[in-house]
Amino acid sequence: MKKFLPSTLIALLALVIGYGAGQMDAKTSRVYELRTYTAAPGKIEALHARFRNHTLKLFEKHGMKNVAYWAPSDDPLKANTLIYVVAHESREAAKKSWDAFRVDPEWIKARDASEVNGKLTAKVESVYMEATDYSPMK
Repeated sequence: MKKFLPSTLIALLALVIGYGAGQMDAKTSRVYELRTYTAAPGKIEALHARFRNHTLKLFEKHGMKNVAYWAPSDDPLKANTLIYVVAHESREAAKKSWDAFRVDPEWIKARDASEVNGKLTAKVESVYMEATDYSPMK
């Protein structure tokens, strides 16, 4: 598996973040979080279902803004990868949101129900990003 996202995905990511977030004040401490999930073998559809039916609304409940979600269209990533971006007001807000999300009884119930036949993820990667001073979204 490649370690870096293709340049076209990075360009699309920048476009979607700019569109989804709108113009921002240069003083903002908003951060974006790029997350890449590698599904356990045979579990990508169940992972998509969990996000579709539960996770997105729980992220919003805990102060995370859903920006965009992608499924790679080429093999080998097509079979096991989910990529998404959420926005947080700050790194502190991100920590608080994730801490609250992880102990939310609704999340625990959804997670446990979706993992009756085994964990859905084999690996989760997270990268926090801030817009550069020359970014169009600034």
